[in-house]
Amino acid sequence: MYHRIIRWVKYDARYFHKEIIQGIKNLIRWFPTIWKDRDWDDYFIWEILKVKLKNQSNFIGRSGIHVSAERDAEIMMTCVRLIDKIQTEYYQGEYMDYHQSNFHWDDCEDKPDYKQLRIEELSENFDEYFKLYPRIYKQVINAEKTIFSTDDKKGIAMNMAHINHQRALKLLFKVMENNILKWWD
Repeated sequence: MYHRIIRWVKYDARYFHKEIIQGIKNLIRWFPTIWKDRDWDDYFIWEILKVKLKNQSNFIGRSGIHVSAERDAEIMMTCVRLIDKIQTEYYQGEYMDYHQSNFHWDDCEDKPDYKQLRIEELSENFDEYFKLYPRIYKQVINAEKTIFSTDDKKGIAMNMAHINHQRALKLLFKVMENNILKWWD
């Protein structure tokens, strides 16, 4: 124990005031993110990772502490954009831009106090959506097993949206796997 104290005084104590200042800056910078953090949804995990990557990207891009600092900052911001799309479920909702529906709450016949949702399709233009992702469309059409029924265009579009969301997740973690150890050198 005595040796640890001596080592701390010899090597770290002279920087202690800087560590306190940096710690206070970190508390101020992270306060809004931590204040909004909750433990009941994956949204908040993504938010913490996104804020960390933004901060790190700004620091590395601004300071240029290594040869590929600018490129690393760009890759980090690409990860931030992917996290944003995953977090907001962009791909899972994208297909909804290609159809219009009305939602009605009707009385249940067998339970008078309950309501049931009835969806009335007004129009759809899923063919335009299918043209955006032709490979994914073929993959869904040729798949033996899908999440949603492929009997109608809406089911195909929903499966395509699910696949695109999964692809975004895989791409994010692949980019991070290939780069994260290089970002700090």
